[in-house]
Amino acid sequence: MKQVLIKGGGVVVQEVPAPPASPRNVLVRVEWSCVSAGTESASVAMSGLPLYRRALKQPEHARKALDIARNEGFVRTYKRFSGQLAAGLPTGYSAAGVIVAVGEEVDGFAVGQRVACAGAGIANHAELIDVPVNLVVRVPDELSLEDAATVTLGAIALQGVRRTAPTLGEAIGVIGLGILGQLTTQLLLANGCRVLVSDLDPSRVALAVAAGAEDASGDFAERVTALTDGYGADAVILAAATSSDELIHDAARACRRKGRVVIVGDVGLGLQRGDIYAKELDVLISTSYGPGRYDEVYEVEGHDYPIGYVRWTENRNMTEYLRLLATGGIRLDALPRTTHPIDEAGAAYDALTGPERPLLALLAYPERAEAATRTVRLRELRPKPGVIRVALVGAGGFAQGSHVPNLLKLRDRFQIRAVMSRTGSSAKAVADRVEAAYASTDYAEILADPEIDLVLISTRHDLHATQVLDALEAGKNVFVEKPLALNEDELAAIEAFYADRDGPLLMTGFNRRFSPAARSIQEVLTGRTGPIVASYRMNAGYIPLDHWVHGREGGGRNIGEACHIYDLFDALVGDIEVESVTARGIKPDGSRLAANDNFVATVGYVDGSVCTLTYAALGHRDHPKEQLDVFAERKVITLDDYKSVSVAGGGKGWKGATQQKGHVQELEALAAALRDGGPWPISLESQARAMRIAFAAETQLRESP
Repeated sequence: MKQVLIKGGGVVVQEVPAPPASPRNVLVRVEWSCVSAGTESASVAMSGLPLYRRALKQPEHARKALDIARNEGFVRTYKRFSGQLAAGLPTGYSAAGVIVAVGEEVDGFAVGQRVACAGAGIANHAELIDVPVNLVVRVPDELSLEDAATVTLGAIALQGVRRTAPTLGEAIGVIGLGILGQLTTQLLLANGCRVLVSDLDPSRVALAVAAGAEDASGDFAERVTALTDGYGADAVILAAATSSDELIHDAARACRRKGRVVIVGDVGLGLQRGDIYAKELDVLISTSYGPGRYDEVYEVEGHDYPIGYVRWTENRNMTEYLRLLATGGIRLDALPRTTHPIDEAGAAYDALTGPERPLLALLAYPERAEAATRTVRLRELRPKPGVIRVALVGAGGFAQGSHVPNLLKLRDRFQIRAVMSRTGSSAKAVADRVEAAYASTDYAEILADPEIDLVLISTRHDLHATQVLDALEAGKNVFVEKPLALNEDELAAIEAFYADRDGPLLMTGFNRRFSPAARSIQEVLTGRTGPIVASYRMNAGYIPLDHWVHGREGGGRNIGEACHIYDLFDALVGDIEVESVTARGIKPDGSRLAANDNFVATVGYVDGSVCTLTYAALGHRDHPKEQLDVFAERKVITLDDYKSVSVAGGGKGWKGATQQKGHVQELEALAAALRDGGPWPISLESQARAMRIAFAAETQLRESP
């Protein structure tokens, strides 16, 4: 399918694999999408800046990158982000079209229905979009899909008006008369308010005045005061886009005592105490489309808020906006617009910043049967004798930051033949980067390819077990990122596959056992005659409870991450059966911590060894993340964050120039096993044992008082 991407200070239209309908989503064939003059134009300009200048302009993203760099290293993090940006970023958040497929868990929608869709990164400028149900609304029969494509802009304006809480007859100021300001003006007029407007562009003021507003251009505060008999506005809505603090100062000056200032646009927030304090003003922020925005439980999982408690969600705002359009309460016909086919998307963006500056830019999508193609062929690959042909399944941040550079580093042993991801643009971007033969969103296509030797799975945790089994049944060797499974039933199904066969090879990405640090500890322990005591401390850091790791996709931090350490224990003890598992965690206090965020798990082995994991999200990030002490044979072996190993009591330590957690080494071991036909790098029994330790600990953490 065709999709618009932002890249290098401009926009490009590329052919990318079409998405499927996710279980809780509907698949929509887009007929129209609306370009945001503010948000998207700013993103285009930002994409042309060097990485360091972006960091200066977006410090919140820079902090996130620094946090990743602490764990993965600066060079790897830089390559990860620069590679993503160079490939282009999807854009768009408002569209309308027709449903062509419905997810298996969806009720209330059917194929053939006309719908409008919202959501940045979801309602993209693309021929097909996969949209969660709470970001989809049906379009009234009497409304064109072209007008319905403005649904997100309308919901944003409507939420700003709701935050203002206007009453009949109030005087409301609106500063900024782009599309949001024009829609806000019409909504306020429909609510029975006087609307006092201002904009630097006289033609936009004229449009608002023609709709029924009053011109307050010039010295806004003075004009508003004069038009309201000296009282000032009951409220002022800021719908402009500027980094200047002057507009919020003007809005405050224009308000009456105990008035309201509502911020809808992206404006400077340098408040002056004198403006606010003397009049005891309320300053309110309007968050996008309404309640539910940025809540994954609402937007992604599809759980609605009860109408008795939240009357106007983002979905209900979208519905009401379309109703107002359909009944004539809001009109778009007088607002200047430009329309372009998707192939001319660049012209639409140029128009928004050109001399005419239409208020609306819409992209049209002629229907194409080939748009539904889920695999895009890119190039022919020459076979390389002895090289393992890989399909990368899952092209998220970890795969791009770790597996991709490592596979390229080991190109004498691996060749990435295909890249598959739920998001077609991500699959295509990574496939181009690694010069793969094709990109796809279709897992069945990957499994049916006879030229793929190894499926490398790096998707969300809840998909691992099913994807592993499907690949094994297709005769493919599998490398799957941890965890192997999220519960006993999934693990048992994988074991059952091997009940009467030896292959294909299965390897879970328990990389720490392959690290130079862990290997050096194993060498010191070689030939031991007695049990060991191991104490591992994981300064894991806090992750908010609404992060996917804590939900059903992630399985929680004990199963999703601590399984790494249980496998390391297994490697250090020496593939010995577990005798006991005990776990106790901090009882969650309020809603900030999960039951498996802070705990101590102790594993006892039949040889008498005892290994303890202290896993904590309460610590400070300046402290090393992972430390290990091993007591054995009158020695103390200490691992410091996979940067060094020291030995007290005799024995050789290790020190690296950088942190090395074994990601490259695990792939080297995998290549050796596949090419030479030797034993699996980690036995099936050992992989299952690490997961069962995690399951046993999880049960105790969730059931303990």
